[in-house]
Amino acid sequence: MELSEHFTYRKLIKFTIPTIIMMIFTSIYGVVDGIFVSNCVGADAFASVNLIMPALMILGSIGFMIGTGGSALVSKTIGEGDKKKANEYFSMLVYLLIIIGIILTLIGVFVIKPASRLLGADDNMIPDCVTYGTTIILFLVAFVLQNCFQSFIIVAGKPTFGLIVSIIMGLTNMFLDFLFMYVFKMGVFGAALATGISQLIGCIIPLVYFIHNNDGTLRLVKAKFDGKVIIKSCINGSSEMLTNLSMSLVNMLYNIQLMKYIGSNGVVAYGIIMYVGFIFVGTYLGYSVGTAPIIGYHYGAENTDELKSLLNKSLKLILVTSFIMTGLAEILSKLLASIFVSYDVELLEMTTRAIRLFSLSYIISGFNIFASSFFTALNNGVVSGVISFLRTLLFQVAMILILPLILGLDGIWLAVVFAEILALIVSFVFLKLNKKKYHYA
Repeated sequence: MELSEHFTYRKLIKFTIPTIIMMIFTSIYGVVDGIFVSNCVGADAFASVNLIMPALMILGSIGFMIGTGGSALVSKTIGEGDKKKANEYFSMLVYLLIIIGIILTLIGVFVIKPASRLLGADDNMIPDCVTYGTTIILFLVAFVLQNCFQSFIIVAGKPTFGLIVSIIMGLTNMFLDFLFMYVFKMGVFGAALATGISQLIGCIIPLVYFIHNNDGTLRLVKAKFDGKVIIKSCINGSSEMLTNLSMSLVNMLYNIQLMKYIGSNGVVAYGIIMYVGFIFVGTYLGYSVGTAPIIGYHYGAENTDELKSLLNKSLKLILVTSFIMTGLAEILSKLLASIFVSYDVELLEMTTRAIRLFSLSYIISGFNIFASSFFTALNNGVVSGVISFLRTLLFQVAMILILPLILGLDGIWLAVVFAEILALIVSFVFLKLNKKKYHYA
């Protein structure tokens, strides 16, 4: 299916389904990782992994920024009819990521221990934090490239290929989790090693494809570094960068607040919410990532009727999906919690309630995720960045600090719901203000 086609509901769903499944499947193997850590190593190790995870995501977020921002620029360039320049842009951004990944690896290895203490890890948690974090950082180049390739595979018109790569990654990670933690009893080191190896596979397969892809839309070629293109890509992808940075910082704040209110059990419960949330939010992310190259192409080709059609269809699809996602999360909350902590009745009950309250956000978050992605695809990184900054950082930080003073522990779980409501207002204001500029009204 070509980006230049007219997308009906059926074509839109068919084109984005592989990316949605890819995101969900990626989330599922992350969930399996958590299940093995919690059940094979224990709640303390699980809390340690979730405490250090936000710092690791900050290091890896550069891949999301270059991937989403660069893919929007490359899609627009293809829409303008210049495939040679598009390949040069794509190649330059890949080479840039390799260099940045190496630099961040060297920095990360030295800061992981002080970062663990800064995030609130006690003496019992420090060893697991350092072991898990250091092992993941050693695979950082593969991590950032794998994140970047997720977007560019779609630009190349190969979403099914991206799905296949994700399935291979997921199955590898799950098998190695079982082998390293259940059979060989390697603890959190085994969990990190399994994740790192799967990311390496997710990097190498697309890399080989783009090196030898002589007939497709994108391939790796010789390229010179272009500062303007790098800056433009970074601005375009700033919302995704901000989203990942903000989520990581907010996760840190959640953990600090939970340690203050109820101790390490709160960190465990929040970690489970995050694993569960990856699956549900992954649906929205998959759709947004899947549609971004289409939107970018038609924006570059000045097909305003198609832009209007894509926006209207997307909002309707997200509306239906939001009710389904929220309903499923509420119904399955106890089952999902029990997969992780069935061995502790008190922790199970607290986690179940936390999931039910937190999951109310799913009825709103899809619109905000798509709105930010929509402006990224239109190469308007400023608006996209503002939406992401307010949604994932400013509003959430305010709610995390204020609501617990009013509602106690429930206020922490409901913070994201109130933040998404405020962000929804901002998203629709920006959509209304920019409709004449982009002619999608």
